[in-house]
Formats: sequence, structure tokens, C-alpha cells
Amino acid sequence: QVQLVESGGGLVQAGDSLRLSCAASGRTFSIYAMGWFRQAPGKEREFVATISRSGGRTYYAESVKGRFTISRDNAKNTVTLQMNSLKPEDTAVYYCAADRTDRTGWAPLNSYEYESWGQGTQVTVSS
Repeated sequence: QVQLVESGGGLVQAGDSLRLSCAASGRTFSIYAMGWFRQAPGKEREFVATISRSGGRTYYAESVKGRFTISRDNAKNTVTLQMNSLKPEDTAVYYCAADRTDRTGWAPLNSYEYESWGQGTQVTVSS
């Protein structure tokens, strides 16, 4: 399994931006589809965004579409979530996840499809 470490969380005001990063260990990062999920207090973990191995395919939750952008740099073993126009309802712990796959266009939306997870980073948006 790949080891994942998220960073970039913090406390911001509504309308601000944050950039989350996820660093992956190992030399085979490009064989993983990557995703971001989040979990707010008292709620289930929910899908935020996903990106295929090459970065050619991305999907977003409706709640973040147009505000968040997922990207990856396979040379640096990182995946990034750029979050703009943040809202208080975006407050959650954000998790990076990896799914090893041989399908270049695969970008899973369901948490059970990912086998590796980071420890999470807290994002708090005040109104």
C-alpha cells in the first residue's frame, strides 16, 4: 500500500481559499487513481473529488463543482485539492485516498473502492 500524508488544512473565513496537498510514498504513484473525501462531525464520510492515473479524468461532488479543483503531479507524487469560495458547510476533515488500478481512465467515486487513506487534515470555514 502507498502511504499518504495530507497537509494544508486550517481555519479560514467564508469566501477564502485553501490548497490541500497529499504526498504519497513510493515510486509507483502513477498507478493509483486518487480521491479526496471529507467527513464533518456527526456525518458520514462523503466523496469530494477524484482524478484518474494520468489526470485526464476528474469528477466532483455537486456541492463543490465549480469551486474545487483536483490535480496531480506524478513526478512529485502529489495530488492537490484547490478549494475556492469556501463555505461554512465545507468544514470537515479532508482525507486523501488511493486506489491501485491498471485502468488509466478509472476514477472511483465510492470510498470502498480505495485501499489506502491518509490521516486527514482539518478544514474549518467560519461565517
